[in-house]
Amino acid sequence: MKLSSTIHLLCLTGFTLSQPTVLKKTDEIPYGSFPSPASSSVNLSPTATPTPSASLDARLGRAIIVNQCNLPVYIWSVGTVVRDPATLLPGNRYGETFRQDHKAGGIAIKISTEENGLYQSAPLTVFAYNINDQNVWYDLSDVFGDPFKGYPVVLSPAEPAIDWANGIPPSGSQVRVRDVSEDLVLTLC
Repeated sequence: MKLSSTIHLLCLTGFTLSQPTVLKKTDEIPYGSFPSPASSSVNLSPTATPTPSASLDARLGRAIIVNQCNLPVYIWSVGTVVRDPATLLPGNRYGETFRQDHKAGGIAIKISTEENGLYQSAPLTVFAYNINDQNVWYDLSDVFGDPFKGYPVVLSPAEPAIDWANGIPPSGSQVRVRDVSEDLVLTLC
């Protein structure tokens, strides 16, 4: 096998393994301003798929979204590229292992109650995160309105708590930091 074919195969394998997953209601989930990319100690070559160093691989947590609403929600994981959307039906969960994207400065998981909401300027809840050393910095915000107005939105663990009782974010910063090995769970409705 040629070296270029081997590299191409390895890149495709890494891409396939890093795709987000939609988890069924019965699947068990373990509970357990962003820093600049230049301050990160993780080194990536410019042509590599954005992934954390081997020392972090075994310890990476996940961004998990639980849909307790009575309607489907639509999710786009956005970095340098926009991944294919995921439809999250009532009672289901979405999960993606934390990943890095130095070019974009982090990952933004954009959530809408409208099927093509990302492309129609519909109200979005944005769950953003960025890995820096052994930490994951994260925040929660709304843009173009409040898609979950009237329903609770909770992101945990978070200290202080990120708990929007009526689905509307409070004023002020919602930026928090946790160990990169911890899962972050966003519960809608």
